[in-house]
Amino acid sequence: MGSKGSSTIDGGRQTTGFSIVHGLRSIVNYFFGKRGNDLTNILLVGFGGFIGSILRYLASGYVQQATKSVGFPYGTLAVNVIGCFVIGFLAQLAESRGMFTSEARLFVFVGILGGFTTFSSFGNETLNLARDSQMMSALANIGANVIVGLMAVWLGRTASYLIWK
Repeated sequence: MGSKGSSTIDGGRQTTGFSIVHGLRSIVNYFFGKRGNDLTNILLVGFGGFIGSILRYLASGYVQQATKSVGFPYGTLAVNVIGCFVIGFLAQLAESRGMFTSEARLFVFVGILGGFTTFSSFGNETLNLARDSQMMSALANIGANVIVGLMAVWLGRTASYLIWK
């Protein structure tokens, strides 16, 4: 599975895609016709998620073992910070230089980075809101994700406890 880049012009901007994306699209379209575009996108996200999840497992396990800590989730912190750095770096390239096709964005941003850590998406979306001078929305996003997320974890645990006590 090569990741040899290919360049195309998209709306006057140069974009870089992956040969795997183009190859997958050709195969799926051959077998599924017009419905193939949706299936291709689903497969791109799925394959990327597969890769990202494995990377998360390996990276978080390595960091957790390296710190020899049982009291703090350093592995999770590491993948969240790494994911945020990578999505910020790649998002800047995508926005300023048109470095990714829409399919490559699905594969890398939603698939690989989504499988690696969804926290990176949260960080990127919050920073985009702040950059666009939507500070109240950025703060609301932070509050909602942290507070509502923690409440949802608590509700899920409580529901599970009540059902199977």
